[in-house]
Amino acid sequence: MKRRLITITIILIIALGLTSSALAQSYSFSLDKETVQVYWNSDGTLAIDYIFVFTNQPGAHAIDFVDVGLPNSSYDSGSISADVNGTPVSISSDYQGTGVGVAVDLGSQAIQPGNSGTVHVYIGRVRNVLYTDEQDKTYASGVFSPTYFGSQYVTGATDLTVAFHLPPGVKPDEPRYHTPSSSWPGAQDPQTALDSNGRVLYTWQAQANAYTQYKFGASFPQSYIPASAIVRPSIWETLGISSATLFNCACFGFFGLLFFGIPVLTAVGQRRRKLQYLPPKISIEGHGIKRGLTAVEAGILMQEPLDKVMTMILFGVIKKNAAEVITREPLKLKVASPLPEDLHPYEKQFLEAFQVDDLKKRRDDLQGMTVALIKSVQEKMKGFSSRESLAYYKNIMERAWQQIEAADTPEVKSQKFDEALEWTMLDKNYDDRTRRVFTGPVFVPMWWGRYDPGFGGAASAGSVRPSGMPAMTSTQGRGPSMSMPRLPGSDFAASMVGGVQTFSSKVIGDLTGFTSKVTNVTNPPPKPSTSRGGWSSGGGGGCACACACAGCACACAGGGR
Repeated sequence: MKRRLITITIILIIALGLTSSALAQSYSFSLDKETVQVYWNSDGTLAIDYIFVFTNQPGAHAIDFVDVGLPNSSYDSGSISADVNGTPVSISSDYQGTGVGVAVDLGSQAIQPGNSGTVHVYIGRVRNVLYTDEQDKTYASGVFSPTYFGSQYVTGATDLTVAFHLPPGVKPDEPRYHTPSSSWPGAQDPQTALDSNGRVLYTWQAQANAYTQYKFGASFPQSYIPASAIVRPSIWETLGISSATLFNCACFGFFGLLFFGIPVLTAVGQRRRKLQYLPPKISIEGHGIKRGLTAVEAGILMQEPLDKVMTMILFGVIKKNAAEVITREPLKLKVASPLPEDLHPYEKQFLEAFQVDDLKKRRDDLQGMTVALIKSVQEKMKGFSSRESLAYYKNIMERAWQQIEAADTPEVKSQKFDEALEWTMLDKNYDDRTRRVFTGPVFVPMWWGRYDPGFGGAASAGSVRPSGMPAMTSTQGRGPSMSMPRLPGSDFAASMVGGVQTFSSKVIGDLTGFTSKVTNVTNPPPKPSTSRGGWSSGGGGGCACACACAGCACACAGGGR
């Protein structure tokens, strides 16, 4: 009996520990106050100013992101800013609510369990938010719904204030407010006043909750805004096509999609998945930036195409004098002996693969090298934020290009490009950007002869010299300088871009096939589920924008954080 009691006690302790651990992973907070100032501007756009006062519950997940719904996708992302307790924070596209919106990344200002914090978000410009009032065609009408959150996350009541600032010049007796949605617990009639700029101000305030969507609206003469700001009826409505006709067309389209579209989409999705060689778990956020990755490792983190990653490695070993290109088609390398001491493990494996003559065996070795590289990046990223790290390395890439583009002489431009070559290749538009930037003469780096075996005496500055023996000329008043061979910019750009194409077609073969073999090891497809059931959906609130007499400009968020 005593042993049984001890066993039961241990089980209870473990169960309580697991429960506490599970609770710690869940968002749970109260939204003590939400104040939103809505500005209907003279150009027909909308500006929104939010203030959220959160209190995080003890034992809950830190409030590290706040999802903010927006009326539609016609917003100016550059006009959005946010701060926490006065400290600026960043805006992320990782929105997880319903409809359209952005996520406020609190970063180091995350609101910890048991603490409170004030989050301020400003959206400066949203277009396409006004419609013709159905009761008076000379009036413009807009409806706005404040951001709300998933009911599974938020507790308690919220002091909610919604204030409409109507366009400048609208007289107090001209506008009309709309009756709020029936779920609104406060007064139906707003408080009416003039704001500090003399604009008509409608204010609704009540003790509400943060998980219900409330809608508020107003109408005013169209003469106070440009006619182009009014969202006009769709072409279907103009042509008098009924909803029943559209429904029948939709049904026909559905069956067409079912029998023809889905197989095509499935094939596209399968192909896309074969190129996603990083497993989803690397996206589970830790905290902070993982610094110190090489450009190649950053390319893996960004899931750059593997032919580009291979080309980055090729340039790296050539610059380190570990190899030189003997022929491009087929690509053959002469590997240095002994190897330089500063090579990374993946560079050594890369060179070992090129010492194999059999092309199939070489591809297998390169795939093995890639798998080891991906797993190494996974290990290094443990405990760090992939989102913050990606932003960090993208910033390095962009600053490298900016330095190259800002260079005022071909010599400086070529030097900057040489120094940051691998980082520039992380640009999604690397091919086009390289062609745009290098239009004039280019002073090629001293290792260029090891990359381009056909380059030589035609250079205007003389023949290529052996590595480590640059020609030195005297420049009066500035001391000795390096004299480097030159190429026309178009030839240089074509050669750089062609390196990736060479790898794709001559070395790794079919890119999708090569990558899929890597993906099968590093990110294998999930096992088929044995469960059965129909369609399902999750999340919190949504945006049901059916606003009588007004059209709809509803901002909404739900199921988010």
